[in-house]
Amino acid sequence: MACAQDHTTNEKKLSIANAISNTTVLLNNQDAIIPLKSLEKKNIASVSLSFAYSNVFDSLANKYDKITSFSADSYKDSVNLNDLEDDLKYFNTVLISIDDQNVNKAKYINFINSISKNKRVIISFFGNGPGLKSFDLLQSPIIWTAQNNADAAAIVPQYIFGGIAAVNKLTATFSARYTMGSGFTTTATRLKYTVPEDAGVNSNNLKEIDAIASEAISQKATPGLVVLVAKDGKVIFNKAYGTHTYDTNVPDKVTDIFDLASVTKVTATTPAVMRLFEEGKLKLDTNIGAYIPKARTTPMNNIRIREVMLHQAGFIPYIPFHDYVKTSDYSRDSSAAFPTKVADNYYIKKGFFKDFMWPKMLNSPIKTRGKYVYSDISMYVMKDIVEHISEEPLNQYTYENFYKPLGMQTAGFLPRNRFKPEQIVPTEDDKYFRKTLLVGYVHDQGAALAGGISGHAGLFASANDLAIIYQMLLNRGTYGGETYFKSATVDMFTSKQSNVSRRGLGFDRWDPDTTKHYPSDLASPQTYGHTGYTGTCVWVDPSRGLVYVFLSNRVNPTVTDKLSNLKIRGRIQDVVNKAIDESKK
Repeated sequence: MACAQDHTTNEKKLSIANAISNTTVLLNNQDAIIPLKSLEKKNIASVSLSFAYSNVFDSLANKYDKITSFSADSYKDSVNLNDLEDDLKYFNTVLISIDDQNVNKAKYINFINSISKNKRVIISFFGNGPGLKSFDLLQSPIIWTAQNNADAAAIVPQYIFGGIAAVNKLTATFSARYTMGSGFTTTATRLKYTVPEDAGVNSNNLKEIDAIASEAISQKATPGLVVLVAKDGKVIFNKAYGTHTYDTNVPDKVTDIFDLASVTKVTATTPAVMRLFEEGKLKLDTNIGAYIPKARTTPMNNIRIREVMLHQAGFIPYIPFHDYVKTSDYSRDSSAAFPTKVADNYYIKKGFFKDFMWPKMLNSPIKTRGKYVYSDISMYVMKDIVEHISEEPLNQYTYENFYKPLGMQTAGFLPRNRFKPEQIVPTEDDKYFRKTLLVGYVHDQGAALAGGISGHAGLFASANDLAIIYQMLLNRGTYGGETYFKSATVDMFTSKQSNVSRRGLGFDRWDPDTTKHYPSDLASPQTYGHTGYTGTCVWVDPSRGLVYVFLSNRVNPTVTDKLSNLKIRGRIQDVVNKAIDESKK
């Protein structure tokens, strides 16, 4: 939807979309079911009752939460749809799409009436208003549009999830129940998927993104990349370029899952710290030893949490743990003695992290305390603190508290346990340490040896998932009708918190040294986010209402600095910044 970059075409698209939105009416929402809330408690099916545009409908719905698709047409026993109803037993929320050619079929109305007795049902009805009378006995919400086409099928799911606010009333009476003036209003609570013109941006001003992306690929800075831009809560650009690797023709897709590298620090560890801080369980001026018993006899003991979050604790930048791995430390097969999977056919011995890596970090020298020295060790430490306080593994805590309720379907650690390798973009062809192409195993060697779950690396996600959580932060803590953080917490962690660096707490920020042009020439002083070693970044600019996501695998087939040297990430960010600034004139 947000790909075509021609201003005139997109203006037409927008006026068609607006015409549909101006006549779409939400009915039967007396229980305020729409927009959907508490996604973590929902298991959603989408059922097409011979609706021709169900693929468009489902692909849009899938941007908000995991949707399982069913079609009545694939059930041979069409006299009654008992088999279909049986197949929906594990779902508590059923989205039904139907048009005016099918709304008078008894088997469909019987099916709707039957399933709505014990499940939450939401009807999307496409076509002429008189068809509404088939639903006179129904209490479930109905979203009705007079249009029955692909454009309408892409708009209606956005009402269900709160991407678009319902505002209209019926302008005619269609039945005893659906009378003139009926209709419920809602507010927008989640991202909307639309064209740049919907946010006042001229698509032609974004065309240069294509050119910079193809330069990145032709200059061998990265085999492929995905760019997503959201402005004012609207995704106005989301496009994939290139291929998974240089020697395959598997095209990058916007739904692909990338190794986020250090973007993990602000998308997993820092939100967990923010939540525990807000609950009063973690105090920024308490020392490490108060939370980590093992640290009490080490140089780390009396360093404060705030120093760790600012990279001012004096930790050395990193320890090359993979250089310490001896032949006897790993095996090509898994066993009780070698339980931790580091890559395909590579298992590290039991206790390698706990008995070797962790003590080595805890006892590493403190050399530069009070100065800004970026260190991965800081987020190993914060992960352990989060786990001590929350009494849960970091991956579980972030999934339960953030990713699942936000509707982020791909975000998480250890993606190979949940997704096909084809959906995951390969990183390095590791000739040195693991001797294999890394697909869905974290690129960072230390995180890999720790079992793939770490505070500084190990998170994988798609661009859309990052857009969701960073939109929540741009909203200062709210999304989808839920509050994740108090606005003061977001403001504090994302603003400059150090007198010796540009950093916030956990978050990287715009650099006031303007000779650095970081993260880009035109980024505003309010900008916060993070970059990742694998060629990723996400930046939020509150002054422009902007969330900018860039995902690539610049380390494929092997590590190169071209992405940074060519300033690909910053230049694309500035195309966007310029386009937004133009729109304000």
